[in-house]
Amino acid sequence: MISPLHKAFIKNIHLFNELADNQLGQVYDHARICNLSKEQPLFAQGENVEKFYMVYSGLVKLFRVSADGQEKVIEIVTPGQTFGEALMFLDHAEYPVSATALNEAEVIAFDSRQFVKMLDGSSETCLLLLGAMSQRIRGLVQEIDNLSVQNGRHRLSSYLLDLAGDRSCFKLPVPKAVLASRLSIQPETFSRIIKQLKTASAINIDGSNVEIVDRDQLEEYAMI
Repeated sequence: MISPLHKAFIKNIHLFNELADNQLGQVYDHARICNLSKEQPLFAQGENVEKFYMVYSGLVKLFRVSADGQEKVIEIVTPGQTFGEALMFLDHAEYPVSATALNEAEVIAFDSRQFVKMLDGSSETCLLLLGAMSQRIRGLVQEIDNLSVQNGRHRLSSYLLDLAGDRSCFKLPVPKAVLASRLSIQPETFSRIIKQLKTASAINIDGSNVEIVDRDQLEEYAMI
């Protein structure tokens, strides 16, 4: 059973906040909590799809492994984000990625078959789902565009600025190797870019602790 805190959390997420009370009740009845330790797998690429998920706390890494064993991080899922929901509409679907907790994480699992059954009587919720999936697709298209036209320094500078917001000091939420893979930067190139940014006095970085020293310089790199 899920707690009242989990129910309140679910109700405020875009995928569920337009549901009627009786629909939410069905969602709650078929939701389960998955407590994951650091680096614990949630599911593997190629497994049959039975559930979709939402992160309640912690971070979850979605990734694929190539034929030569190279790992490519597709997405880092943060609290409040769902993943795997589009697959519920496919017959005999398999997960196209693997999912693993980056740190201690609490994930809410939803029964895909039951959710689709519940949607049978709600065209409004179907439209809401289509809107959410369209936003996800637009984000992926934008990412492909960025990978095509931006170099590694640009992508890393933009990421650091987005992560910092108005702050000058912050912590990287994920290990550098994971971040490099997420930004499609080779590890040795990632290290070289970090060194360049430090040499240019744009940032200081010590482990996972980052300080933006010259925001104007970093913004210039992000625009190149």
